[in-house]
Amino acid sequence: MHFHRPSFFRSSLRSIVAVAAFTVAATHVANAEALLLVEADSGKVLQAENATNPWYPASVTKLMTAYVTLKAIKEGRVTLDTLFTVSPTAASQSPSKMGLRPGTQLTVDNALKMMMVKSANDMAVVLAEGVGGSIDGFSALMNENAQRLGMTQTHYVNPNGLPAEGHVTSARDLAILARAIIHDLPEYEYFVHIPSIRYGRRITQNFNKLIGRYPGADGFKTGFICASGYNLVASATRNGKRLIAVVLGASSGQARAVKAVQMLERGFSSDTLSWLRPSLGTVDSLVPIDASPPDLRDEMCNGKRHRPASDEDDTAASNAAPDGSGSALAFFATGGQTPALKPSEILAAAPAPSEPIPVYTGPTRSGSALIAAVAADSDAQAADAAARHGKKARHGAKKPPEAGPDEADKGAKSKPVRHANAKPDAAAKPADKPSADKSEAKPAKPKAAAKPAAKPAPKSDANG
Repeated sequence: MHFHRPSFFRSSLRSIVAVAAFTVAATHVANAEALLLVEADSGKVLQAENATNPWYPASVTKLMTAYVTLKAIKEGRVTLDTLFTVSPTAASQSPSKMGLRPGTQLTVDNALKMMMVKSANDMAVVLAEGVGGSIDGFSALMNENAQRLGMTQTHYVNPNGLPAEGHVTSARDLAILARAIIHDLPEYEYFVHIPSIRYGRRITQNFNKLIGRYPGADGFKTGFICASGYNLVASATRNGKRLIAVVLGASSGQARAVKAVQMLERGFSSDTLSWLRPSLGTVDSLVPIDASPPDLRDEMCNGKRHRPASDEDDTAASNAAPDGSGSALAFFATGGQTPALKPSEILAAAPAPSEPIPVYTGPTRSGSALIAAVAADSDAQAADAAARHGKKARHGAKKPPEAGPDEADKGAKSKPVRHANAKPDAAAKPADKPSADKSEAKPAKPKAAAKPAAKPAPKSDANG
């Protein structure tokens, strides 16, 4: 027996080390981001990490909302000039939103621009009700298109990505959707790379920080809820080659943009060494993983970060050169040569100068009529602001404010819908009392609910 002890101990030690290594690996995968880089034309995968892990999409959901709406336009069922009406359901959505009153009418064109740049949850519902008749009906159209495109890990229950049971996707599926937008709807692709919009007196910059900063950036969309972390689908074109980068679960808006830039730079600069890398196949051939989406709520919205930074949290704006001489402008000024700067330095620049695209309520207008429409929206904004100020003043005169919880910390509460295995006619009930925060995304207190078969998304976040 004495002679067998060393081998026994060695065997036991190997088993312990193996178990520990597996545990560490499993923990790493559970907490890791999902990253994917593909060629837009061929679908060739250049980088993939956790790319087929299920994930909560948050506001990148709006890419499918735009896709379904633009397909309806292309097929002649609606036009960009069609007027849709803001319903009470749309108006009650959680921020980020435009905040238009029920009964307000606006064109499909303006609703799309507001949704894609502002990440307006109310505009997503306006489009859903206008195209699909209801949130449930539009969700069914979203799922039909996802199935047709081969997005096998995706299921939608609402058009804006606010938290709801069974509302899931993956980096793989988002890359497939981005390619579909490029290939199926080239005439409408400008909706995914608008630098900024002006509504009345308010100017909103695109939350995708690559737009106007990273050389060749030309799409797509950001998103955030506590469960998902910070998500980004980005694209850029250089020397006729277009790449799509997907980042899911980043720790901040800045981190997701940096990750995307790093992947894109690697993809654009690796042509000469591509033959040395093993082939990862195409995005369609990536094998889906059967698992529950990771829930990053504790990491994103725990006690220390109970009001997590929104998509506007980054220091890019404050670090930008005041004279506009940032890296993006340096790139354009040097005839398109890539600056030898770190991703964080590229993103810290002021965006390339561009005129905000005016968006407005009412029918399509041009010339002096457009100027009048923009002025009318500005006056309406001023009147609403004055009314709110007056209401606060009257309230303060009647009763001094008492100490209590910050109302802005109260997230919108949305009732969960049926699980992913349910029919796609389920939808999240809109919030009754949306938060007043101006950020694109905001968390909220979780609401207890019965556990479904798979891990549900949190019931009370706002997204962006």
